[in-house]
Amino acid sequence: MAGAVPSQKAGEAFEVYGPRHLSSPSWWDLLRSSWKDPNYRRMVVACFIQGVYLLELDRQDKRDARTGLAPQWWRHFMYRLAQTLVDERDGSIYGAVLEWDRQALLAGYAPFRPAGAPAAVVALRGTLLSGATFRRDVVDDLRFLAWDSLKGSVRFAGALAALRAAARRHGARNVCVGGHSLGAGFALQVGKALAKEGVFVECHVFNPPSVSLATSLRGFAETAGEMWGRVRAWLPYVGSAAAVDASGGEAAKAPTLERAGTAKWLPHLYINTNDYICCYYTDAVAGTATVTARGGGGGSSKTAAGGVGGMSSAGLARMVLVSKGPTKFLDAHGLQQWWADDVELQVALNHSKLIDRQLRSLYAPPPGAPQM
Repeated sequence: MAGAVPSQKAGEAFEVYGPRHLSSPSWWDLLRSSWKDPNYRRMVVACFIQGVYLLELDRQDKRDARTGLAPQWWRHFMYRLAQTLVDERDGSIYGAVLEWDRQALLAGYAPFRPAGAPAAVVALRGTLLSGATFRRDVVDDLRFLAWDSLKGSVRFAGALAALRAAARRHGARNVCVGGHSLGAGFALQVGKALAKEGVFVECHVFNPPSVSLATSLRGFAETAGEMWGRVRAWLPYVGSAAAVDASGGEAAKAPTLERAGTAKWLPHLYINTNDYICCYYTDAVAGTATVTARGGGGGSSKTAAGGVGGMSSAGLARMVLVSKGPTKFLDAHGLQQWWADDVELQVALNHSKLIDRQLRSLYAPPPGAPQM
């Protein structure tokens, strides 16, 4: 369900199918810090995730470090492979920890890491519908489809341990986690798990899965509860304290991003609305508006809540949407669109129903605390 198979083209050399308009960091890049550009950041993180797909394909095709296709996708940006995340049950590689390569930096006579560049990136791939990893990938797809959670997966534990270790070693502000498709689901949930521990790392999720049986049932229950509350409000007890309490229900007491003010942790979402796997993240909470700004860089733009930029004071989720690009499902769900130079993007700011629901436990007040 939440998978993606890199096309044959995407599996070729970085020099041919990578982002041609991105060059290796030069002295000028170090001075002006390309990593502060949200577009550059998005494209490089997407390339790192592509490298993880190719790590597994290199393993399946028995390509070594010299002949492998994967290293090109991070060496180009002066990163090195620090750790591979391996599913011990089938030996497949589902993720990697990439660290800033100091030796490569010194070889280029550059003594420092660019401002804004993460010291470590945990990259997680999606489903590969080929080879020995197919079974384990699909099991996790079905796990998410049934439960809207990946916590029971061996890969969840491995990704969380790797992200926690990277945050301890480099500091949370210097660590980033990113994933595509099923990997985006893992990235979102391990990022949230660390946020619950008070460790907030930057998170980039490309085409994250938004469809699950549990989410559908939960949404139906919430809608039914709201409708029942409205019906009870019109019963003979209108105006009484009981009617007021009934009409408000649990929904009135439930914390939301809007009530909580600035959210403690929000991921960066990259969505193509032609991809039915991730498109439901664009559904806004009732009573709120979606504000869009041209360009995928997340430049300054006024929001409905009066804030500017990618996140507002009301805790808006920041999404980068494809405004002109792939329209067929397989292409719309693909990773390559996020570094392509012929795709037009726009930043959307809204109170996403799914984000609000998934991250509710992060901004819920502790037991006994007054409700705002």
